[in-house]
This record gives sequence, structure tokens and C-alpha cells, in this order.
Amino acid sequence: MARKKGEKRELIRLVCTEDGKNYYTTTKNKVNTQGRLELMKFNPNLRKMTLHREKK
Repeated sequence: MARKKGEKRELIRLVCTEDGKNYYTTTKNKVNTQGRLELMKFNPNLRKMTLHREKK
């Protein structure tokens, strides 16, 4: 993925807090959202919704 100079969005990885193996990749605006992102996502290994936290 090519990045432009001064781009405000960065690529992040959301890692599962329960097993630590499953992860999703997404982008986030680093200017508007300084804190770490936490989302409920589906974990296919556990077959349920789990909390995923941002890890760099």
C-alpha cells in the first residue's frame, strides 16, 4: 500500500485479548484518535465475539 507524504491515516493491527492469535488489520486517523482503539470483533477460533485491542 503506497503512502502519500503527510498522510494522516496509519495501518494498525487489532489483536484478540482472549487468545492473542487472531487479529484484524485496519486503518485509523492518528490525528483524530490518539488513544488505542478497542473493538468487539468475531474470533473464528473461539466462535464468539471478543474484545480486540490495537497493537503496533
